[in-house]
Amino acid sequence: MAKSLILVAFVCSFLCDYSVLSTQVSHDGRAITIDGQRRVLFSGSIHYPRSTPEMWPDLMQKAKEGGLDAIETYVFWNAHEPQRGQYNFEGNLDLIRFIKEIQNAGLYAILRIGPYVCAEWNYGGLPAWLRQIPGLQMRTNNRPFEVIL
Repeated sequence: MAKSLILVAFVCSFLCDYSVLSTQVSHDGRAITIDGQRRVLFSGSIHYPRSTPEMWPDLMQKAKEGGLDAIETYVFWNAHEPQRGQYNFEGNLDLIRFIKEIQNAGLYAILRIGPYVCAEWNYGGLPAWLRQIPGLQMRTNNRPFEVIL
């Protein structure tokens, strides 16, 4: 899972335009700094699997009109890897398209990469196939779970 999400983050970074890649983001212990300017970001959640790609531009625009600077979303492991080793990033699971829509709206994206999501989502976003791994205990410190991640 962790390797897959690193790959997703790597691909996402290359799909953003140069101006985003050249942005300097840091923190000073009290606030985020973007290009040296202290910022307090107001964010709201839009969970991409709960809407359609056709809805995303309007949702982003409404979020921006409502005063938000950023859209945050979980990355839903069980949606993206419903079967072990089989990945789905199509339709409403097109995370890259979702991030591009956030960027097109002039907003920042905050990805909440699990593995667990606390969003009233089936099985906490953990794939059901994890139950078939001998000795694996979810959401705890045990070797089989660590190996999967």
